[in-house]
Amino acid sequence: MIEVCGLTVRSGGFRLAAADLGVPSGGYGVLMGRTGSGKTTLLEGICGLRPATAGAVRLDGIDITGAPLAARGIGYVPQDLALFPTMSVRDHLGFALRVRRVPRAEIATRVAALAESLEIAHLVERGVRDLSGGEARRVALGRALSFRPRLLLLDEPLAAVDEATRDRLCVLLRRIQREHGVTTLHVTHSRDEARRLADILYVIEHGVVTARPLASLAAAGDDA
Repeated sequence: MIEVCGLTVRSGGFRLAAADLGVPSGGYGVLMGRTGSGKTTLLEGICGLRPATAGAVRLDGIDITGAPLAARGIGYVPQDLALFPTMSVRDHLGFALRVRRVPRAEIATRVAALAESLEIAHLVERGVRDLSGGEARRVALGRALSFRPRLLLLDEPLAAVDEATRDRLCVLLRRIQREHGVTTLHVTHSRDEARRLADILYVIEHGVVTARPLASLAAAGDDA
């Protein structure tokens, strides 16, 4: 379970004010908000890329607010994906495992299984420059899941893809999340994504987070 309690984070002139949210273990939380509302700042505060000035982040009951990034057990897919242009798909999927000094044979086994699950086994020798937008998102997701994190943070993971690709990726995300049983927080501005994926819903406006019932997603329109 992820619990964010009164978290305050600053990003330049922007202030995320005393945010509270929680996603139960194995749940799929969606955080909706418009551009500039503070969605990314909140994710960066949870994973430690931006220091908290107040409040706490607890993962499975453990306070990780001041923990080093690598010790938090969080897989993070940023909006720009942050893929390495000189590395192959296989190298991306094994990157976090090599950093953690997992034995080579185990890395090979886990990378092969992950590539198969993400339906990118035929792409493992390609460089990321040769991938479509949807393929690149699968690689970024695989890298984030490779070390079996306790929490998965997704920042607009379906942005800038066509509708057909987004439909396929929605199905993939839900399947992968259930297979891995990983607690997930997915940031988006899209009601359609939230309708299809959310077990629990939050909305952020001007740095303020509020819980909303899933029934509120029945409103017309797609944007937050």
